[in-house]
Amino acid sequence: MTDASDASSQDTFISHLIELRTRLLRAVMAVLGIFVVLFLYPGPSAIYDVLAQPMLNSLPEGTRMIATGVITPFMVPIKVTLLAAFVLALPVVLYQAWAFVAPGLYRHEQRLALPLIISSTFLFLLGMAFCYFVVFHTVFRFIAHFAPHSITPAPDIEAYVNFVMTMFMAFGVTFEVPVAVVLLVKTGIVTVKKLREVRGYVVVGAFILAAVVTPPDVLSQVLLATPLCLLYEIGILAGAAIEKRRTTPEDDDTGSALATQDDEQADKKESA
Repeated sequence: MTDASDASSQDTFISHLIELRTRLLRAVMAVLGIFVVLFLYPGPSAIYDVLAQPMLNSLPEGTRMIATGVITPFMVPIKVTLLAAFVLALPVVLYQAWAFVAPGLYRHEQRLALPLIISSTFLFLLGMAFCYFVVFHTVFRFIAHFAPHSITPAPDIEAYVNFVMTMFMAFGVTFEVPVAVVLLVKTGIVTVKKLREVRGYVVVGAFILAAVVTPPDVLSQVLLATPLCLLYEIGILAGAAIEKRRTTPEDDDTGSALATQDDEQADKKESA
C-alpha cells in the first residue's frame, strides 16, 4: 500500500513538472513569436527610436545619443524589441501562469482569474505608459535644464535602456497595487479597517521605495510615490466594496454553498 502511494505521488509530481514545462514553453513561444514579428516590422531600430524619443526631445538640437560598445548598436535595439515582445505577450504569459495553478483552486477562486489577468495587464501597461509619457518627459527636461551650460549631454544608449527598463518595471509593478490590495482583502488576509490604519506607514514606505528605485532627484520620487499612494486608496475602495458584498446574507449563503460543493468535488477527486 505504501509503495503504491509513493508511486502515485511520484507520478503526480512528474505530471506537475511536465505541465509546468508545457506552460513555460507556451509562454516563451508567445514572446518569441511576437519578437519575430516585431523584428521583421517595424524593426528593432524603429522600436528603439520610439523608446529614445523622450530623451532626444530633452537634448539640445542636433545632439544624439552615443554607443561606446562595439556591438552595442546591434544588441541594444534587440534587447528593446525583446522587451516590447514580452509586454505584448503579457496576457498570454499571465494566462499560462493561471492555467498551471487553476486545477488546485476552487471554482469560485477560478472565477477571479479572468478579471485578474485583464486588470493586471491593463494596470502594468498603464504604469509603463505613465512612465513614458509623463515621467520621462518631466524628468529628462528637468535634468537637461539643471545641467551646466558648459556640458553637452550625450547619454550612452546601453545605460539609457537599462535605466528605462528599471523605471518601466518600477512603475508597472507599482500600478499593480490595487490588484494586490483586492487579493489581500478577498482572501481575508487583511481587512479594509487594517489597511486604513496602516495608511500612514504606506505613504512613508512609498516615498522610501521611490527613493530607492528612481534617480536621486525629488521630482521622479514624487512622480512614483504619488500614484502609489493614490492606487493604494483605490485598492481600499475596491476592498471595501468586496467586504460590503461579503456581508450580504444572500452572498454568504451562495458563497458557502459553492465552497461546500467545491470541497465535495475535491474530496471525490482525491478519493478517486
